[in-house]
Formats: sequence, structure tokens, C-alpha cells
Amino acid sequence: MANALAPAFTSTELPPVLPARTQVLIVGAGPAGLLLGQLLASSGVEAVIVEQRSAAHVLSRIRAGVLEPGTVGLLEQAGVGERLHREGLLHAGFEFCADGELHRIDLQALTGRQVTVYGQTELTRDLMQAREQQGLPTVYEAESVQLLDPDSERPGLRFTHQGRVHELRGDFIAGCDGFHGVCRASIAPERLRCHEKVYPFGWLGLLADVPPVAPELIYVRHERGFALCSQRSPTRSRYYLQVPAGEPLEHWSDEAFWAELARRLPAEVAARLHTGPALEKSIAPLRSFVAEPMRHGRLFLAGDAAHIVPPTGAKGLNLAASDVAYLWQGFSEFYSQGSSLGLDHYSERCLRRIWKAERFSWWMTSLLHRFPQHSSFDQQLQRAELAYLLESEHGRAMLAENYVGLPL
Repeated sequence: MANALAPAFTSTELPPVLPARTQVLIVGAGPAGLLLGQLLASSGVEAVIVEQRSAAHVLSRIRAGVLEPGTVGLLEQAGVGERLHREGLLHAGFEFCADGELHRIDLQALTGRQVTVYGQTELTRDLMQAREQQGLPTVYEAESVQLLDPDSERPGLRFTHQGRVHELRGDFIAGCDGFHGVCRASIAPERLRCHEKVYPFGWLGLLADVPPVAPELIYVRHERGFALCSQRSPTRSRYYLQVPAGEPLEHWSDEAFWAELARRLPAEVAARLHTGPALEKSIAPLRSFVAEPMRHGRLFLAGDAAHIVPPTGAKGLNLAASDVAYLWQGFSEFYSQGSSLGLDHYSERCLRRIWKAERFSWWMTSLLHRFPQHSSFDQQLQRAELAYLLESEHGRAMLAENYVGLPL
């Protein structure tokens, strides 16, 4: 269905001044590329961002928005924390629903930290506005983007914009252009080790301007399938249902979605459920994916270009932010101190954290979803593991520690 949200950026013009050479070429104007651009600017490092889609399309992507404290700190350093702190929702915990009963995981008590709920669309908007206000060069709707000589000391990009071919050169290329982008696809397959797990289900998500059913997120394990009650603001809610892989979106009217969600919630929670027309509705497949190494000559992969996690653990955006933190540190040290140490160790530092987040996201997904191939024995083990987790202080502490984010 058409997206009812109204993006603020629609320009297709090139920036007023597009240098033929810069220090860092960033491919992709999603949250990872934009955040890296802002952090580099704060360190006096020049960067140009090249994005294949329009700014309006980038803003139309509806994604999760549970931010770890470390991600919030990076956004503050990038100078875009003001609206986040004003409008973001601090959550000191969340709830598990198992066998119809609610169990609260107290993040604050278990870790001394909280998470912030702030939609990825709003975060992207803040980063776009900050970049525009600073007059930093960004090219949207760049067609036929090609990487040039990524193994040389003068890597570059060639692309077409409004019928004109442009070529830019830099010292480095940061590939922040997502799972289907050109950067990872430009690497010879024999130079990559790819690890992937595809799950036999997806998430049907619905965004609506209705009050949330609860003040904190609710993760639901149900015999009919997983559900998640989330939110974007006190008046805007985001809900998800587990559906079979390949499920057609047209099978789900708004009314069918709300009815199925109510079936998977405890009666007392379903009674508080406000329903309304969908602002956006989509089905996202679930997969785990890692491509390693994340450095190839002067090309560095970051975010979804290098890894995907199922959204169950709320790690996708936060992992992209930690990649950016390591890459920013490496570039800053290179230009301020002449040291390549941070860049040389970028891939291994990222991958240590990535695999821990992959494990947590896989574990959360395995714990809460209904797998079609599971026997009754498998289902009973799943129920027993969740019961042990909820009854053990150490188990809850492990869950909370991973949820709020492992240290950089």
C-alpha cells in the first residue's frame, strides 16, 4: 500500500559544490552512512555521500527504533541528540508474554541502563537535516554507481545523475549501502566468506496512529506464532505478527491483522488494544547474515552491507552504529595522527561484536517463534528454556545485558 507518511526531503539536485576529490566517499544515505558523515565532519574529515535512491525513498523506509545507550551517545556526538531526547521514549524494561502470562524484564535494575525508543525514520530525518544545514555534499538518485580501483590509493566512484556522468576520487570508500547495495557486490566472491541462515517465517508489520497497548514493549510467544507490541510515540504504535515465509501481503486486511494480534495477546492486554487504519503495512523476511572480512583494500563495509540480524533482538541499527563508531575512530586516527592501526583492525573489532549480536538475535528468534518443523519435543524444550530464563536472576541478567547492548 502507499506510504501515508510525508517525508521532508524531495530534492534531486546535486549539492552546490561537488568536489572531484575528497577524503572519504560514503555510499549509502541510510542511518549508517549519514551518521558516519556527521561524525567525520565533527572531526574535520571531508566526506561525500552518494545514494542511489531519492531522499524521500530513504525516509519512507519503516524500521525498528530501539536504541542502545551507546547508539544514543554516538548520535549526541554527531550533534543530533536534541530531538531524540525531547521526543524519544526511555524504557527501563520490557515484557515477555509466555503461555498468556506477562513477565517484566527490568533493564534498569539488572544493568543500570535503559534503552530509548525513537523511530529510525525520525533518526534519519534528523541526520539529513543536520547534513543539509551544514551544507555537506550529498547526492541522491545517483544511477549506475560503480566502484573504481578500491584496492588502489585513489579509489573512486562513477555514477550518472540526471543524464550526466560524474567521477569522484577519495582516499577511502565506506560501503554503507545495505544488503542489496553495490559495495559488497563489487567484491570478488572468492574474497568473501558469507554465513547465512534464512528463517521459515517473516514479520508482518503495521504502523498506526493509535496509542500503544502498553507503556513498554511486549514480546509474545504464542502457539499461533510470535507477536510484538511496539511503539514510536505516545500516539503512534508499531505491531508485528509472525507469518509464513512468502505470505502475500494482500491476504492481510487491517481488520484481519488486528483480529489476529488480539488472539495472540492475553485477554487483559487485548482489551486495551486500540485499532485504526494502517499508515504502513509490510512483510519483512527474517535472516541472519555475515560477510567477512569487512575491509577490502580501501573499501570498508558497514551496517547491512556486511551483516543482517533478525529484528527480534533489536540489534540491526545498533550494530550499524557500532560499525560506524569503529570506522569513525579509524578514519580520525588516520587523518589526525597518521596512524592506520584502527583501520587495520576495523574488521576484526567489528566482527567480534557482530557475532555476539548475531548469537543473541538468533537465540531470541529461536526462543519466541513457532517453527513449522518443530516436533512436540522441540516445543516443550522451547517452553522450558523460556521458563528457566524467567525464573533465573542470572538468566534475566544475561538477557538484559545483551538487550541494552554490549560495550564497544
